[in-house]
Order: sequence, then C-alpha cells, then structure tokens
Amino acid sequence: MRVFSRIGTLAVAATVLTGMTALQMTLVVIGNITDFDTNRDFVRHVLAMDTTFQSPNMMWRAITSPGLADAAYVAVIAWELLTALALIAGFIAWMRAHLAGRPLSTAKQLSSLGWVMQLILFGVGFLAIGGEWFQMWQSSKWNGLQPALNYLIVASFGLVLAHLAAKESKRGLG
Repeated sequence: MRVFSRIGTLAVAATVLTGMTALQMTLVVIGNITDFDTNRDFVRHVLAMDTTFQSPNMMWRAITSPGLADAAYVAVIAWELLTALALIAGFIAWMRAHLAGRPLSTAKQLSSLGWVMQLILFGVGFLAIGGEWFQMWQSSKWNGLQPALNYLIVASFGLVLAHLAAKESKRGLG
C-alpha cells in the first residue's frame, strides 16, 4: 500500500513528466537526424522568409545562404541533443531518488536544466526569433509556432512541478 500512496505525489508526477519529455526530445533528435532533409528545408524556408508576406520593410532580415541555414539547423539539433541528455539524466536522478530515498535536489536541478534548455529553444528560438524576427507566423506552410508553444507549455509546467515536488519533499509531504 505504501507504493500506491506515493504514486500520486508531485515527485512521481515530476518523474513521469521528466521521462516523457526526455523521450520526446530524444525522438525529436532521432527524427531530425534520420530525416535530416525535411526539417532542414523547414529551417531554410523560415530563415529565407520566402513564404511570408514579402514586405520590403522586413525582407532585409532574410538569410538565404543554404550554408548558414544548415549551420543553424545543426546547432538546433545539437541543442536538442543536449536537452534530451539533461532530461534523461534528470529522469535517472528522479528514479534513483525514489528507489534509494535520496534527496530530490539533483533530480530537480537536472530536469530543470533540461526544461530551461527547452524553453530557450522553443521560446527564444522558435517563437521569438523564428516567429517574430523571421515572420514565421505569416507562412501557411512553414509555420512551427503551435508545436513550439506545445513544447514551451510542457517545459514551463515541468519546471513548476519539479520545484513544487522538491519543496513538498523537504516538508516531508512527498
């Protein structure tokens, strides 16, 4: 019965969410590596702003060099990989904390690192830079704002959950 009473705790919820986002980011990396051309084309079109409204007042921002666009895409994949690794390490730390009765601080720090990296990628990279600077919101075909928002929401919720779980655990409630 003790096991069942712990399932509903914030710490277990943080563990599950960390594991889920670690898996999700790992699959994103695998997808971007094994189907490199699809998302490379996405990045190239967003940076080239070739499906936006083509306002002369904005088009000076466009990056049409395939080499620069590809370098940006490789940097995104590298960031996604590091994010996935941080979240995997966080998940392992959560599991160790549960199984060995260890403090949650390491798990909280590692998963928080992963989620902050996810916030930077999808909030700064996709919403702010892609969405606004490169006017991605204007494109009906090359618009990744909604998926980016989904990742942003999950990461934000995960950060709050992990910090609440650690706080609850310190008070002896988890």
